[in-house]
Amino acid sequence: MTKNIIGFDAKRIVRNGTGLGSYGRTLVNDLAQRQDLALRLYAPDKGRDDLRSQIVERPNVSFCYPHFSSSIHLPSSWWRMKGVVTDLQRDGVQLYHGLSGELPIGIRKSGIRSVVTIHDLIFLRHPEFYNWVDTKIYAWKFRQTLREADHVIAISECTKRDILYYGDIDEQKISIVYQSFAPRFSVEVSEEQRTQVRSAYQLPQRYILNVGSIEARKNILQAVQALPLLPDDVALVMVGRHTPYTDQVLQYVREHHLEERVRVLHGVPDEHLPMLYALAESFVYPSVYEGFGIPIIEAISCGLPVVACSGSCLEEAGGPDSLYVQPGNVEAMAAAIRLTLVGAEGRELRIENSKKYIRRFSGCNVADQVAEIYSDLM
Repeated sequence: MTKNIIGFDAKRIVRNGTGLGSYGRTLVNDLAQRQDLALRLYAPDKGRDDLRSQIVERPNVSFCYPHFSSSIHLPSSWWRMKGVVTDLQRDGVQLYHGLSGELPIGIRKSGIRSVVTIHDLIFLRHPEFYNWVDTKIYAWKFRQTLREADHVIAISECTKRDILYYGDIDEQKISIVYQSFAPRFSVEVSEEQRTQVRSAYQLPQRYILNVGSIEARKNILQAVQALPLLPDDVALVMVGRHTPYTDQVLQYVREHHLEERVRVLHGVPDEHLPMLYALAESFVYPSVYEGFGIPIIEAISCGLPVVACSGSCLEEAGGPDSLYVQPGNVEAMAAAIRLTLVGAEGRELRIENSKKYIRRFSGCNVADQVAEIYSDLM
């Protein structure tokens, strides 16, 4: 069987533990099950072994690293931004997929077809959460990528609206393809696994969970502020990368004597996340703005009710049976969380309905949609 050769920007696949990295790894693993595709993953280096190994070994999947024809050492950032095009041509790649909102300069001129997934334009919608210089660089890359791309995948209706608002592009060139979630979040967690993880992290008996980088845009302080309005035995467990905002949150915790009710976990292995979800009572995701919000889907798949903030795309991810409050409204946040605790009226029905809703995000369906876009372009 003749295989179509698809190249991918794999930097995030080998470097990012969550978010963009999870998106790329899940999509590639799903696409790799199609025998008509040969997938070549172009990364500036081998990155992290634990992340790279999450790509299932198959005959039609291979990693590719910088190949320079001269003895001059060029920065990997330059290779990813432009130099990779030469390698794509050498390898006979027919279509290149930028998985994290970027395409190399010159891809259109090379004759190689291209697709780019744009996850969000938060740097344009909410520049206050970014360094000023970074927003200018990201904005330039966004507009340059639109000039190069043959087709754009937006991961939500919200992101599509932002692309049309901030970019110069024909709406017909944009397809909405929602993110999928990794299969491990659909697997039943054993009692032995629960016991091991609870002991390893010294988890509270009752807790609401938050997963994601602990940064200002994610707004986890709103959930911390809601804790005094909840039953005294309910704690908050945050799983995510430490940032300066984390220190602000912890300072608030100390000032309000909430040390016994707030836990922060960093560096949690991916394989432990399903157990952390399974042991929780509720999931809270008070982000001010998101492109999609994959942790919401992971939480629902693990059987948790969800409380999130309105105003971006989180209603698309969580569906009509999750609960939404305005960013900054602490009292509403607390009231919504109370409705998700064990014993609350309607809790089990909301969980059941939410599980039905997220079936649309199953991996094979997402892979089929992306493969159809590839087929239309080649």
